[in-house]
Amino acid sequence: MNLKRRLWLVLILPALMLVAGLTGGCSSMPDYSFSPQFNPDSKTFQHSNGYRDDKSVGDLLSMAWQFMTRETDPIEKTGFPVMSAEDNAPRGTDKTAITRIGHATLLFERDGKTILADPMFSDRASPLAFSGPKRVAPPARSLEALPPIDVVLISHAHYDHLDMPSLRQLAELQPHIKVLAPLGVGRYASDAGFANVTELDWWQDATVDDVTVTATPARHWASRSPFDRNRTLWAGFMMRFSDGFQFYFIGDTGYSEDFAHVRERLGPVGLAAIPIGAYAPRDFMKASHCNPEEAVQIFQDLGAERAVARSGCRTCGGHSLGHIQVDAGALGRAALIA
Repeated sequence: MNLKRRLWLVLILPALMLVAGLTGGCSSMPDYSFSPQFNPDSKTFQHSNGYRDDKSVGDLLSMAWQFMTRETDPIEKTGFPVMSAEDNAPRGTDKTAITRIGHATLLFERDGKTILADPMFSDRASPLAFSGPKRVAPPARSLEALPPIDVVLISHAHYDHLDMPSLRQLAELQPHIKVLAPLGVGRYASDAGFANVTELDWWQDATVDDVTVTATPARHWASRSPFDRNRTLWAGFMMRFSDGFQFYFIGDTGYSEDFAHVRERLGPVGLAAIPIGAYAPRDFMKASHCNPEEAVQIFQDLGAERAVARSGCRTCGGHSLGHIQVDAGALGRAALIA
C-alpha cells in the first residue's frame, strides 16, 4: 500500500468520520411510528419483513482497509472519455430520453416532464471537499446546463446519492423544483433551499400533474455519519405516466424478492434504471448492492421491456471498473459511466 493510501486510512478516514458525525447526525428525530419500516425501540428504519443491515463500524473499517489495499485500476488515475450530454440532448418535449450524467445521476425526459434522480455533481462523495471518494470522470452535463427540472428524486442519504453542494446549487438555479424523498431524507432538501418537498414511505404515492410516483422497497441502508445509521429510509421510485408507461429508478439495492412484488403491485416496467456496481468485497456488499447477474434478475423480476445499467461508482467500492466488465461478461463490449 503506497504512502498516500496509508495516510488516507490512518489520518483522513478518522477525520471524515468525525466531520460526518458533527455535520451529518441528527440530534432530534420526528416520530415515524406510523411506518411499518420504523422500529420505535431503536428509532431506526428496517425492512418490514424484519431484515436490517447491522454491520458495525468495525465492519466498515475492515471494508475500508480492503479498499485501500486493493489492486489499483489505471482508469482511476486516467479517467475515460465522456460524451457531452449538451451535444447529444434530445430536441423537443415530446421525446422520451434518458441521460446518464454520471454515478447514479440520471436525467429522464418524457411527455414534457423532466426528472433528475440522485443529483451528484461534486468531485467527491464526502463531508470534506478535499478528501474522500473521488469521481474518475466529470459529469456528462453541468448543473448550469440542465433543462428546467420538474422533479428531483433522492433515493437515500449516502453522500454519493445525496450531495448537499449539488442540491444547494440546484435550489438556487431552479427553486421551484418538486423534490421527492424517502422518510427522513426530505429535511436535507429543505435545508438546501427547496420549498416543495414531499417525503414518502414505501408504497406511498405522490402526484406531479399527470405523473404518479410511488416509493418502493429496496434492500439497502442509510447514514451520513457513524451515529445516524438507518435514521432515514431508502427507496426506489416508480413513475407512471398518463399513457401507462412506467419508468423505474433504483438508487442502491441488494437483490431481494421486493422487485417481484413491485411488478405484482404496480405492473410491468417500460424502462428500469438498475445499479450494477459497488458490489465488492462481496461478503460486505452482497446484502445491499447487487452484482451484474443479480441486476439481470431484477430486470426479469420487474418484467421490464428495457433497462439502463449504471455503474453506481466512481472507484466501484473497491472493485475496479475493468473487473465489472469482466464479471458481467462485457469486457470490450460495454461502456461504464462513473
